[in-house]
Amino acid sequence: MLAILFMRKFVLFVAIVFITMISKAQINEVGLFVGGSNYIGDIGPEYYINPNNIMGGVIYKWNMNPRIAFRGTFTYAEISSDDADATNKARFNRGMRFTNSIKELAFGVEFNYFEYNLNDYRKTKTPYLLVEFAAFNYNVVSSETYPGSQQYNYESKTAYAIPFGIGYKTKLVNNFAIAFEIRARYTFVDDIDYNNQEIDSLTFGNPDSNDWYMLTGISLVYSFGRPPCYATPY
Repeated sequence: MLAILFMRKFVLFVAIVFITMISKAQINEVGLFVGGSNYIGDIGPEYYINPNNIMGGVIYKWNMNPRIAFRGTFTYAEISSDDADATNKARFNRGMRFTNSIKELAFGVEFNYFEYNLNDYRKTKTPYLLVEFAAFNYNVVSSETYPGSQQYNYESKTAYAIPFGIGYKTKLVNNFAIAFEIRARYTFVDDIDYNNQEIDSLTFGNPDSNDWYMLTGISLVYSFGRPPCYATPY
């Protein structure tokens, strides 16, 4: 009985020490990002980095250590493309265009190339890689639309994407940091441009090639929380 009681107290003690270490180690970042967005698919130009619409959102990060940060973002982006801007002659002559909007929630991890720590003047800037998982909401042509009709009904749809990207961040002043970031979104759908294989007038492009969208911009974040246990403040 005493042994069991001792073990319980020991486990509780270890848990308290572990939680205390984690709480001392964490640094939080919260901020805003703005920039441009573009789509890559069956309409318009085929450039991957070609921001032609606005995007913006909010970001939260938790720095686990100087090399790894977990993050969550909410992004709103306008998406559009026009065959009039295509370099492909067949697309240019076709003359299609579309406009849509995307509301995205993403969670992922930043991997810093160098150690990053705003409390150490030697470690206040680094390039980084980004891997995420995202769910996004957008509009599609409704399944209730009559196949031969030119009057379309629309409905919202939620789909998923595998985002990845690169960035560079640096301390700006005090607890503020700034980052430049390019994020690519590979989606599992082919209807961001309203492509619909059940409606002749909306059947175009390659049905085996899914849509992409890109987010390119700048973020401004504010860091708060206790200095990490691995840092020596300067």
